[in-house]
Amino acid sequence: MSAVFDRAYVYKNGSFAFEKNVFLDGVFINSENKTFGNDIYIFPGFVDVHVHLREPGFSFKETILTGSAAAANGGFTAVCTMPNLNPVPDSLSHLEKQLDIIKRDGKIQILPFGSITVGQEGLALSDMEGMAPFVAGFSDDGRGVQNGALMRAAMEKAKSLGKVICAHCEDMSLVGGGYIHDGAYAAAHGHTGIPSESEWRQIARDIELCAATGCAYHVCHVSAKESVELIRQAKKSGVNITCETAPHYLILTDDNLQEDGRFKMNPPLRSADDRAALTEGLRDGTVDMIATDHAPHTADEKSRGLRGSLMGVVGLETAFPVLYTGLVKTGKISLERLIEAMSIAPAKRFGIDNSGCFTVFDLNESYDIDPDEFVSMGRATPFEGMEVYGRRISTVYKGEEI
Repeated sequence: MSAVFDRAYVYKNGSFAFEKNVFLDGVFINSENKTFGNDIYIFPGFVDVHVHLREPGFSFKETILTGSAAAANGGFTAVCTMPNLNPVPDSLSHLEKQLDIIKRDGKIQILPFGSITVGQEGLALSDMEGMAPFVAGFSDDGRGVQNGALMRAAMEKAKSLGKVICAHCEDMSLVGGGYIHDGAYAAAHGHTGIPSESEWRQIARDIELCAATGCAYHVCHVSAKESVELIRQAKKSGVNITCETAPHYLILTDDNLQEDGRFKMNPPLRSADDRAALTEGLRDGTVDMIATDHAPHTADEKSRGLRGSLMGVVGLETAFPVLYTGLVKTGKISLERLIEAMSIAPAKRFGIDNSGCFTVFDLNESYDIDPDEFVSMGRATPFEGMEVYGRRISTVYKGEEI
């Protein structure tokens, strides 16, 4: 059976073609009780290379089942999971515990990251060779690798295995107990700030190591203008570097902060100048891709304000409508660039086969973001109540609607 649209804009080879009587052979989309408008767009499935699905170890926050269903609800057909789990995937035996759950419960393609160091403790390298055939790359996300010599050894090993090092860049000697951006809001409200230097200083170190080793290197959740410029110059010099930023850094700033845990994440929301640099970086290709850093916590863990709540917000189910509304409809970037950043670029960098996967959106439909409608177990989003455009109609993974 085939899905049929009277008319739709279809993404092909970097641009959109308006087509009538669009047949999607072999795919059935349940159109019962759905009304399709005139602005139907068919995109390749989105790819998120930075999510926390919390299982094994923290299934009270999220599971592979709920997280992958939430991803499909947001139009994603492939995600890469970070290793801050229990057990940490630092060996094949530990990784297999996660792989077994993925095989049983995953709704879409789920590729885990192995950890860079044993237990993510930053003291000794993990069994990178044993895990390499089964992982998207290696990361200690949630913690920066503080020891430069150890990071160099990790890069050399990753290069020999043909894998990407995916780095959470944070120099803990510069964080100083901070938990929001070291800006005007922190000063005005008596909060301890995190300086941008804690991010860009470690990126600068790793760029030198990457240049020396030839490793494929990817920077997680870039948030600071200095980081963007460092990466821009590294690319010009031929360093094998890519980076991501997240929707909240492209849409919000510390001017939007409220005394609410749903505004707390790491790195933090930074200044308007930082946001402008990220947007320009996305336009000119310095920022290669967008990843949500979907990081669910329980309601209690996010109920303790900016000072006491845990770091992390959810994002899989809001990413496209938030970015389409905030960046495309405002003329900051093209829709083609957004799709490249959410699908094409991440799949290419991490070697993800996303064929036979697509998602369908009605870009005319507007609605207010309501966390109670999320499939994810997490509810903490800084975009709660925001009016957005772009309602998902369907997500198809390998020929089957999810």
